[in-house]
Amino acid sequence: MTHKYEKKLKYNLPDENGYFGEFGGTYVPDVLKPALAQLAADFEAAWADEDFLNEVYDTLKMMSGRPTPLYYAKNLTEHYGNRAKIYLKREDLNHTGSHKINNVMGQALLAKRLGKKKVIAETGAGQHGVATATACAILGLECKVFMGAEDIKRQKLNVERMKLLGAEVVSCESGTKTLKDAVDEAIGYWVQNAGDTFYVIGSVVGPHPYPKMVRCFQSIVGVEAKEQMLEAEGRLPDYAMACVGGGSNSMSLFYTFIDNPEVKLIGCEAGGLGIETGKHGASLTCGVKMALHGSYQYALADENGEIAESHSISAGIDYPGCGPEVCWLKETGRGKFYPVTDNEAIAAFGRLSKLEGIVPAIESSHAVAYLEKLMPQTKAGEIVLINLSGRGDKDGERLIEYFE
Repeated sequence: MTHKYEKKLKYNLPDENGYFGEFGGTYVPDVLKPALAQLAADFEAAWADEDFLNEVYDTLKMMSGRPTPLYYAKNLTEHYGNRAKIYLKREDLNHTGSHKINNVMGQALLAKRLGKKKVIAETGAGQHGVATATACAILGLECKVFMGAEDIKRQKLNVERMKLLGAEVVSCESGTKTLKDAVDEAIGYWVQNAGDTFYVIGSVVGPHPYPKMVRCFQSIVGVEAKEQMLEAEGRLPDYAMACVGGGSNSMSLFYTFIDNPEVKLIGCEAGGLGIETGKHGASLTCGVKMALHGSYQYALADENGEIAESHSISAGIDYPGCGPEVCWLKETGRGKFYPVTDNEAIAAFGRLSKLEGIVPAIESSHAVAYLEKLMPQTKAGEIVLINLSGRGDKDGERLIEYFE
């Protein structure tokens, strides 16, 4: 066996109906349910096919040089007084700039396996859109990416990259013109075109089987990190930490460690301008249980019980809900989740850049920022592992304006 996918855990959620406890399920129009049921069966068949998994992993090795490095952040560790050692799982070094390519390549090869010629995707920060456009270019698939008009403005570089790769970028003008609205329009398009179109969802959100499918394809991150940590330190980390929007980055790391209770799981969500302002994306901190984009989850709601607007300087985690498996981790207490403000993330962006020569995505900077609160609680000999989900070149223009 050459693939690096996690298939041996005692933990066995979701159930056959796509539920992680009370979260998940298939909350979609009836017209989509047969297509989703068939997709679930097709995915399970592919997931059991070693040749298919080897093809996915071998393609990622060719494109991204997997495994990505585990990096000891010596200067950052010293900055915090040599308490816990800080390690970074360097998903920012992937081709296309983030962890998104891991899941996208799996879904794109599944689309090809099923004979689909057209692919659609939604994107916020643009990293998922770029990854999807890249995979489609390699496999000869037609690609259409839905993106909020506001995100198109703040992620101009990624928009141009998608177009260069041959994708059509559809500007979504409704609502807040951000990730939620891109998902809304992508789902609406898919309802009308499910017969010949494969929808590559970018996070552990949406109706079953997407939360499971995305998590499974992303599990190579945690498998590699566990092996690398055992090789480097001879034991597992005390803390595994990641930013949280929809949840693909966090679950790519957390999933492999769920059966290891000694590893504390910490997720850092969009605190925006501050919880007290109401302008944030902290659905796990402030949300209510409701259905959103096909699954039951925690989501932000207004006084009328409607989906509320989210806010974050980070387009990738500017989302009013969260994947059902992440919600299950919160509900059971297996994971702890904390809001990180825009200002805290920006400060961490600069700190990591100056201390380690690593320019992180502003999404990833939310996890780096929480070190300010976590490190004083740690002691020498402990280990903190952060999943560094992406690189920050896409955020440079916007953050330069902010600093000025």
